[in-house]
Amino acid sequence: MSSFDGAHSEWNLGSPGGWDYQRTTQEIARVVWEKINRISPTGVALDFDHPLLCPVAGFVDMLVDVLRRRNGNTPGLVAVVAEEETLADVTENINLARRLDGIQGITGILAAPHEFELRKGVCCHQGRPVSLVFMDFNNDVFLKLHRRHDLSPLLQAIRENRVLNPRGTEPINVKSMFEVITGDHAHRFDPETVQRTPWTRRFFPRRTTGPNGESIPDLVEWARQNWPDLVLKPERGYSGIGVKVGGVDKDADAAIAQALEKGNYILQAKVALGLWAEEMVEIDHAARRIVLAPRQTDFRCLVGPDRVFGFLCRFGDVPTNVGSGGGVQPLTVLKSDMTVKEAVDRINDVIMGIDYADLAEVEALQQSLALEEKFTYLLGPIKIALRPRIVTTEQLNDLQRYSRAMWTDSLQLERMWLAGEINDYIDIEPEELAIARLQPWQGGPAIFAADGLFSFGAHLEPS
Repeated sequence: MSSFDGAHSEWNLGSPGGWDYQRTTQEIARVVWEKINRISPTGVALDFDHPLLCPVAGFVDMLVDVLRRRNGNTPGLVAVVAEEETLADVTENINLARRLDGIQGITGILAAPHEFELRKGVCCHQGRPVSLVFMDFNNDVFLKLHRRHDLSPLLQAIRENRVLNPRGTEPINVKSMFEVITGDHAHRFDPETVQRTPWTRRFFPRRTTGPNGESIPDLVEWARQNWPDLVLKPERGYSGIGVKVGGVDKDADAAIAQALEKGNYILQAKVALGLWAEEMVEIDHAARRIVLAPRQTDFRCLVGPDRVFGFLCRFGDVPTNVGSGGGVQPLTVLKSDMTVKEAVDRINDVIMGIDYADLAEVEALQQSLALEEKFTYLLGPIKIALRPRIVTTEQLNDLQRYSRAMWTDSLQLERMWLAGEINDYIDIEPEELAIARLQPWQGGPAIFAADGLFSFGAHLEPS
């Protein structure tokens, strides 16, 4: 039996983010934690420095290993490629390029897609051959940009398997894959993956089966009748755009009409909000007081071949995506002899007892450190929780097992797609599929993400 509860809300097998934000969060949080304990000792021992709390390290190791295996000791250029309008604002891409550039024998750059050229059939940047590319967007965005600019140089890099993540993951990088996992093919996947996948169906007028195997003659009408327990999401999307949550978005008719009008939506069983929420200490500056606020949490697992790179914690409202105004939360491993719930309650009580002016000073320190790190995303500065999320060593071990199963099951999905078994679940335009077929994944180097709505013992709902 696993040591944590909950389900994943989605997987990102295209170009997931967050692999550097946790590192920065940890560095800031360590200073904040020490200051809080100088003001009022919590009596809780926490480890901020576990290797899995810095996922960028493993991600960079993978990139360097791929480059060394291909180039030997020959110097190489690794390009982090992102949409032009994000180059100045997405700090983790800036940091990744700088980190790679600091490694002997590697030149790391951050560039827009149209900044590359073909020379004698080779993808180059300012005349220099490109050894490896990490592309911070999916194939649909690539195709839109290709229609605006000629991205033939990057297409050549894709053909030569120089792009990580491989573009071949795109057909299985759609949320309709969760219907494959929770439908008739469930027996082909790891039992934990199936158990942690919310019941999912592609959303259009159809007959199907429900969460408990019951017959549903009309999915649209059934969704209307059961809306408080359901979620509607675009099959392909990011930053929580277009997501409608039963009980949060009260108007079922409007949510359903939007999904049907736009098309390519999925319907999912809602993971109970209380299960992935915790009480967070916050400052109410208007009232000059400290408050406990219920906040939703999100736990991203970042996975690569043969290893788990680490995790990213987010918090906020529904959804928790940073692109929708959510923030990040420090992550720590519990070292004291107590439960996660006891540790969280004790820390909350101690911080609640700190004088408003003293805690405001702590928050100001946190914000100044974030400013120094240019800790920003597209909407501006990223919010950081004052209290860390807490897990145990046992939970870290279970998370690694869960994450490895997700990697293996993604490989199973790809095999099923290549065999033509799940074509009905994939609605991608032919030009995108052509790009995907240029670079099959087949278990090669990549970074995947599973966004978990998990409880480690401090959730709001009773167990």
